[in-house]
Amino acid sequence: MPTFLFERSRKGEHALLIQPHAGGPPEEGVLEEFAELARSAGATVAGLVPARIDRPNPATLVGSGKLEEIRALADAANADLVLINHALSPIQERNLEKALERRVVDRTGLILDIFAQRARSHEGKLQVELAQLRHMATRLVRGWTHLERQRGGAIGLRGPGETQLETDRRLLQKRVDMLQKRLAKVEVQRGQMRRARVRSELPRVALVGYTNAGKSTLFNALSGADAYAADQLFATLDPTVRRIELPGGSIVLADTVGFVRDLPHELVAAFRSTLSEAREADLLLHLVDAADPLHAERIAQVNEVLAEVGAGEIPQLLVYNKIDRIDGAQPRVDGAEDEIRRVWVSARERIGLEHLQKALARALDLRRVRGQLQLGPEAGRLRARLHELDAVRAESGMDAGGWRLDVDLALADAARLAANVDGAPLRHLLPTEGVVDATL
Repeated sequence: MPTFLFERSRKGEHALLIQPHAGGPPEEGVLEEFAELARSAGATVAGLVPARIDRPNPATLVGSGKLEEIRALADAANADLVLINHALSPIQERNLEKALERRVVDRTGLILDIFAQRARSHEGKLQVELAQLRHMATRLVRGWTHLERQRGGAIGLRGPGETQLETDRRLLQKRVDMLQKRLAKVEVQRGQMRRARVRSELPRVALVGYTNAGKSTLFNALSGADAYAADQLFATLDPTVRRIELPGGSIVLADTVGFVRDLPHELVAAFRSTLSEAREADLLLHLVDAADPLHAERIAQVNEVLAEVGAGEIPQLLVYNKIDRIDGAQPRVDGAEDEIRRVWVSARERIGLEHLQKALARALDLRRVRGQLQLGPEAGRLRARLHELDAVRAESGMDAGGWRLDVDLALADAARLAANVDGAPLRHLLPTEGVVDATL
C-alpha cells in the first residue's frame, strides 16, 4: 500500500465542506444541495465554508490565506475529510491533502462515491467502476510517494519508482479495456430487450428529472412496482422498466437516474447507455419538485443534460410533483385538452394521478378503435400482427375462407398497421373527426 506524507484517516465521515464561488455570495440553493450530496454519501457535515475565488490558484485552487483558514476550521471541527464543491486537478488535490493533512475529495469524486453506493445492477456497477478508474487514472502521477523516482548513481536510491507508475497505468488501462468490453456486451443485451419492446409497439415513456424530484415514488405509484425510493439525492441509479395500463392502452414506463447541476462529463459519458432509455423514449415525463423555489433552474439544468445525451428533441410532459408541500395547491392540468403542458400531482399522497394518466393517454394518442374485420386468406400476415398485439377479442372462420375478427387495439397501432399495404382492411376502422369507435 502507498505511504503518504501524512497518515490518512480511515473514517472519512466527518466532513468540512468548502464552497468556492466567484464574487458575491454563492448561488441560492448551492450550499444546501452540496450539504445534501455530502449526507447522501454518508458523511456528517462538520461545517460549511464559502471560499471566494477571483483567480483560481493553479496549485491549490484557493489562496494561501484561505488555505490556512480551512485548516484551522478543520482542526477546530475535528473534521477528517474535506469536500470541495468544485472539480480539482490532480496536482490541486495532492497539494491540498499535503497542506491540510486530510483526505480531500472534489465534486466529481463525491458524486462517484454516491453512485458506487447506489449501483445495484451488473451494468450499473460496471459503469461506476469505469468512471472511477478514468477519474483515478489522472491521479496516479507521483501517487506512490513511497517509491522514489530513479536517481542515477545514488546508492540506496535506485528504485522502481517510474516502473511502478508505468505498471499501475498498464494494469489500470487493462481493467478499463475489460470493463468497456463487458459494458459493450451488456449494451448489446439491453439493445435486444429494447428492440423486443419496440416490436411490441407499445409506446415508451421515460421518467426524467432533477435528483430527488420523486421519480421513483411516481414510478411505483403508476406501476405498482417496489423500486427503491428515498428522500435523498441519487436514490435511483439503475433504470427500472415496467408495463403499465392507462385509459386506452398500455405503455412501457422507465425510471432513470436523476440529474444534478454540473454533472461531471465523465459520468454523463459513463451512463450514456443507461440514459438510452430516455434517448429512445416516445415521451419524457419531466418530473419537477413543485416545492423547490429553484424549480425553473432545475428544469433548465435537466434539459441541458438531456441535450447532451441526445434526448433534447423528444416531446416532454412536465409533471409538477410534491404539491402536498405547498399550501392550498390542488391537482390540476394546465393547457388545452389536445395539448396538455403541465400536470400537478403528489406521487407520495397519490393525488392527481388520474389527471396524469389521462394526460399521458392523450399525449401518446392512446385512443382505441374497436370493430369487426373480415380478412381473406391472403391477409394472414395482418391477422398474425393483430394477434401479436393481443388485439383479437374473438375469431371465427368464414365459409369462403379467411377469418372474421373482433378487434380492440390502440388507435396508434391501428394507424401504423393500416399504413402498410397488407393493412388496408384496417383503414375502415380508423376514426374520422374524432370518432373512436367504429364497426363495419
